[in-house]
Amino acid sequence: MELRQPQAGDEQVFLEMAQEFEQAGSRMSGAIAIWSAAKGDFQRMLALLELQADQDTIASGLGPFRIFLSWEDEKLTGLLALRTATTPAVLREYGHIGYCLRPSQRGKGLAKEQLRLGLLEAKELGMDRLLVTCHQENEASRRTILANGGQYEKTVDTDEFYWIRVNER
Repeated sequence: MELRQPQAGDEQVFLEMAQEFEQAGSRMSGAIAIWSAAKGDFQRMLALLELQADQDTIASGLGPFRIFLSWEDEKLTGLLALRTATTPAVLREYGHIGYCLRPSQRGKGLAKEQLRLGLLEAKELGMDRLLVTCHQENEASRRTILANGGQYEKTVDTDEFYWIRVNER
């Protein structure tokens, strides 16, 4: 698997992935705020992402973040958001990393590698300790977090909170 930031040439496959999420009644966790701010326009999303890397341009409360697309055998399998600031919204609900696999790619063990690669990206940015959350009923996400060194902190409402030390990787 490879993570890389979206590029102009990814528009068609990204739109196909977004449609797959919509048809499955699933959400693109990690990209909802930027996709909504771009009003479903991929090129606008790219422009916003360039600004969002250094400041909270879309005023989401998430602080600066980067989006990475995950690729396996040249197929777009999902995405990962890396939130680089520890804002109240990150601590309260979202965590530093949000990730998702498109519905057709779930159940193949890809999320574990996707999160591992996201943690390496965080390490390269000098981040040390990351919060990752999952919904209580999402057993697959829980296993993914635990497999990547997640240490359980608490449950709030229906969300579980885990911390991962990046420098131990």
